[in-house]
Amino acid sequence: ASVGLTGAGDAGIDREDWDRYVRFAAAGKLTARIYAMAGGPANLAAIAPAGPIAWRDQDRLALMAVKLYEDGALGSRGAWLREPYSDAPGQRGIPFQDEATLRRNVLDATSRGFQTNVHAIGDAGNGAVLGAFAAVPEARRLALRLRDEHTQIVAAEDLPRFARLGIIASMQPTHATSDKGMAEARLGEARLVGAYAWKTLIGSGARLAFGSDFPVEPPNPFYGLHAAVTRQSRDGMPVGGWRMSEALSLQQAFAAFTTGAAWAEHAEDKFGTLTP
Repeated sequence: ASVGLTGAGDAGIDREDWDRYVRFAAAGKLTARIYAMAGGPANLAAIAPAGPIAWRDQDRLALMAVKLYEDGALGSRGAWLREPYSDAPGQRGIPFQDEATLRRNVLDATSRGFQTNVHAIGDAGNGAVLGAFAAVPEARRLALRLRDEHTQIVAAEDLPRFARLGIIASMQPTHATSDKGMAEARLGEARLVGAYAWKTLIGSGARLAFGSDFPVEPPNPFYGLHAAVTRQSRDGMPVGGWRMSEALSLQQAFAAFTTGAAWAEHAEDKFGTLTP
């Protein structure tokens, strides 16, 4: 509340977390809206065996999604790349599940009506997620609003697939300004073409949903708005911005944090705007 947030997406909970949210809601103590995602298939089965739990408790709580992981982080060189890291020859990162298993998990969750949101950082990881999402029947895929979480490094030829498949790019603008130096070292210039490519994705017709990824990054959305528009860190670096061809207008960035985020939580008719 101190930074203006009225709700948050909790990307990976277990049954204990869910039960705590339910108790708080019943006691009238749930002061923020929580869009919860079960942390993997086992937690999904434990929390919601009968199917998705739509917005309840005066639209304060929902569990309509499952969070899966396809790779690790860029900083640890765990992000799964198509080609080796520029600063670590022979290393390509770690796929957390093979593509057949990922596809099976995505198809299983979506067949039961759950939005499926998959963490992907590297270009191989994002390609695998798009491939798994493409296997979901189109009507189901579009209705469930599947999300690629982070969408940090994407092969240039995969960028148009987000709009074509109707996949949400769920991104965190401060990642670009926090990672810029490391990303250059890890990836080299050529692969940066598809990195943190907000403007390209919007231009292709893809839907963006912005957030902060707290507690990894600070929760203040103004830091994210600043990063999206200036491509600079909070201390104003680099001067002139980093790879400004992917910078957004303030209106575009604000929309991704508000209406885009609400749409990504199946809540565009409930919140996301201040409307008379």
